[in-house]
Amino acid sequence: MSISAPDHRSRATRIAGAIGGAALAGYMLPALAGAWPALRAPLGIEDRTASRRGYALTFDDGPHAQGTPAVLEILRDECVQATFFLVGEQVLRNPALAREIADAGHQVALHCQRHRNLLRLTPSQVRADIARARESIAEHTGCAPTLYRPPYGVANAAALRSARANGWRTLLWSHWGRDWEAHATAASITARVTDGAGEGAVLLLHDADDYSAPDSWRRTVAALPRVLDTLAQRGLEPVMP
Repeated sequence: MSISAPDHRSRATRIAGAIGGAALAGYMLPALAGAWPALRAPLGIEDRTASRRGYALTFDDGPHAQGTPAVLEILRDECVQATFFLVGEQVLRNPALAREIADAGHQVALHCQRHRNLLRLTPSQVRADIARARESIAEHTGCAPTLYRPPYGVANAAALRSARANGWRTLLWSHWGRDWEAHATAASITARVTDGAGEGAVLLLHDADDYSAPDSWRRTVAALPRVLDTLAQRGLEPVMP
């Protein structure tokens, strides 16, 4: 379904409040790409599972010394596989956790080396960040990422070209829990990330609080069983994106 211009302005306003006006222009790119397939396909930006079936559970910003083990424990108990978009500098801080994610059978994907708005970087800085993140993740997980998600979902030409050159899919999300916000609760996260989620949905949560409100990962962990239960009640199966 197409999204009207007023809806775009509404979404832009919400995003600006969440992460600040500096990243607003960058968020408009995925917003437009998600609205019109004619734009999304040439840009190489996706926000649905490749099969258009099931749902993909994704986590950004880890690994995190407390958040990641708590998330992994829940996923293990629920027999659910997820995709973790890792940050290279966090991998270097927590290399054993990065390996644990991969060893548990979860998909390892690339977020960045340092969590910065790409609109503030030169093309060469973007390429260097992505290359360093690829090295950090591959070295400590033993996995070569095939999925890419830029910080804040803010893509630019240099990032998209690097993803294509590496043969990666650039995957954003269709539903987010806004779990990074200080006032988020387990209930609000559950409601937001599952609102309207159906076949092919890509869900965004965070297993770390290094770039968000302190202890936000605790609320995500509290919400996660509720999220999984809600989706199971809808008959949705977790899949790799």
